[in-house]
Amino acid sequence: MTTTTSNTPTTAQPGRPPVADMATWQAARNELLVREKAHTRAGDAIAAARRRLPMVEFDGTVHVVGPDGPVPFLDLFQGRNELVLYKHMWHDGAPHQGQCEGCTNAAWHLKDAVPYLNARDVSFAIVTTGRWEEVAPYVAFMGYTQPWYSVRDVATPIGNDMGSLTCFLRDGDRTFLTYATTGRGNEAFAGSFSLLDMTPYGRGEAWQDNPEGWPEGRHACWYWRTDADGKATWGPTGRPAPQWTRPGAVPMETLGRQGEH
Repeated sequence: MTTTTSNTPTTAQPGRPPVADMATWQAARNELLVREKAHTRAGDAIAAARRRLPMVEFDGTVHVVGPDGPVPFLDLFQGRNELVLYKHMWHDGAPHQGQCEGCTNAAWHLKDAVPYLNARDVSFAIVTTGRWEEVAPYVAFMGYTQPWYSVRDVATPIGNDMGSLTCFLRDGDRTFLTYATTGRGNEAFAGSFSLLDMTPYGRGEAWQDNPEGWPEGRHACWYWRTDADGKATWGPTGRPAPQWTRPGAVPMETLGRQGEH
């Protein structure tokens, strides 16, 4: 049997990379690899500078609320010397599908990181300003196994700036803030971003620098909510995408407060 290869793409998607032979592709790939390696080394240098930041001491005896009631912040270290916290946004009184899709994205990516962090003597927890009586059923619905705590009314580096990642160091009973980031700094733990950035069409967001003729980009993070069929939508049938893996997740008629549906 003779197999022929056509240079005519079968996709109807507008905008396509040019077709080339393997040698041409490899040469272009090798050229890009030089830049990728430089980017990696630059990241290493930034991480080295991060390890040289000063730190700020604060009161680690302040109480947060978890499944066992109020506990001192020191308990979140679980006897380890370092702690990473993700601060999850919370909308009081909202149903599960009305909670923050960005923080859902973050928490879902981080749900399997704990054993690897623990092996490096680093504990991990998620904190939020929600009342624990609302947070607990949400955590159960999502199937999260990471430690979760409410930091409502806690006015220290523990409870501020929702949607951020924060690192702490413990020295006996003394606790120190060492690092914090938010916004695109959170992309470090979201592997799906890096994978999408490797694809021809990337994240499909309007800010991308695309070749001429590429599909028109949409608003940032447009794919974080989907309907039951996995189609991106921020309409009344949408939920944060990971919620569709949970038993009992169905389309809803509102993203409003509890009692409005």
